[in-house]
Amino acid sequence: MDEEYDVIVLGTGLKECILSGLLSVDGLKVLHMDRNDYYGGESTSLYLNQLWKRFRGSDNPPEHLGSSKEYNVDMIPKFMMANGTLVRVLIHTNVTKYLSFKAVDGSYVYNKGKIHKVPANDVEALKSPLMGLFEKRRARKFFIYVQDYDENDPKSHEGMNLNQVTAKELISKYGLDDNTIDFIGHALALHLDDEYLTQPAMDFVKRMKLYAESLARFQGGSPYIYPLYGLGELPQGFARLSAVYGGTYMLNKPECKVEFGESGKAIGVTSEGETAKCKRVVCDPSYLPDKVKKVGKVNRAICIMSHPIPNTHDSPSVQVILPQKQLGRKSDMYLFCCSYSHNVAPKGKYIAFVTTEAETDNPQEELKPGIDLLGPVDEIFFDSYDRYEPTNQHEDDSCYISTSYDATTHFETTVKDVIAMYRRITGKFSVSGPYQKYYVFVLSQYTT
Repeated sequence: MDEEYDVIVLGTGLKECILSGLLSVDGLKVLHMDRNDYYGGESTSLYLNQLWKRFRGSDNPPEHLGSSKEYNVDMIPKFMMANGTLVRVLIHTNVTKYLSFKAVDGSYVYNKGKIHKVPANDVEALKSPLMGLFEKRRARKFFIYVQDYDENDPKSHEGMNLNQVTAKELISKYGLDDNTIDFIGHALALHLDDEYLTQPAMDFVKRMKLYAESLARFQGGSPYIYPLYGLGELPQGFARLSAVYGGTYMLNKPECKVEFGESGKAIGVTSEGETAKCKRVVCDPSYLPDKVKKVGKVNRAICIMSHPIPNTHDSPSVQVILPQKQLGRKSDMYLFCCSYSHNVAPKGKYIAFVTTEAETDNPQEELKPGIDLLGPVDEIFFDSYDRYEPTNQHEDDSCYISTSYDATTHFETTVKDVIAMYRRITGKFSVSGPYQKYYVFVLSQYTT
């Protein structure tokens, strides 16, 4: 603890562990601390007895649910886009050698009171009840435009500058109806709400291309993959990466108080009477509560079931998106389900989550539309957590604070925050070391 570090990272959530790994690879001297005695922070995975203790106050779950250690219940459940930024980071940093992944079986969308499979190919699209015959023709023309769009080839732009044209203006050119727009914007482009319609269409098109590329990567029923044994494996994988490049880890360190110098900049972290000095502090919002603001709240239900979600072709793992308009809400609702097929539950058991951005103080009632789609549940736990964003100026205090995890069941927003933080911490668009070429590519995607 008496040493001086370039960066001290507080909290072992996924964002903090990714940053710890990347900064260690970049040659910085990193100390990583956590007040907990386990990895993962808010994004950890729990055994059944840990889940029971957290929500029921006892660590003795019913025997009929099976062995506690066969469960790995994610506290921030999310799938990975098969061709998304997080997967690319995993591959290019070689963290994949610490993990095993499996494709997610299904991607579905809620429309007019029913669950429909998101078409995975042309044949499924033609058979899908999501659109009528003439609408399918119009949608096909739009999908071809998106598929052929090349940012560097003006011939593919059809006279439109997607940095100026809004998503709504682009869609209107193809005459698509509201139901189709709902399905495309939320189940393919994975937008949280309808604000994207008034924004430049470039991001909307890139999101659709990512979905298609991810779907094609494994030729499966969804564009998603998920690690065996749950998401708790991810932070530990990046922690190993950091350790390989000289990072130091200390778990079960109480308090972890950030110390500031006369200039107002962070100069170290104190725990158990010892202070480690540093030039910069990276942390999640819980470590510097006076430098963040509440920006929202997430409501969720955690359900243990003995069957897959009905009307999903008995898929052992699946995502169902309930677009806001279908529910008369301001934001989408998400169903996330995994099972023994990904080693997160005993044989025959399924873990389902219903998650949404809170619009009321009554999670049970607010989540009911999603819960009603699950069928009978063996056990259900309701939970809420606040979302925070940093309010500090890192130039003034040398503190870099991550944002809280949102309600989405995919990692794209998570990694965007990580990359933006990396850029602010290092002040550059590229890094030295074995992954230089890769980071130049990734960082160039984000300008904030």
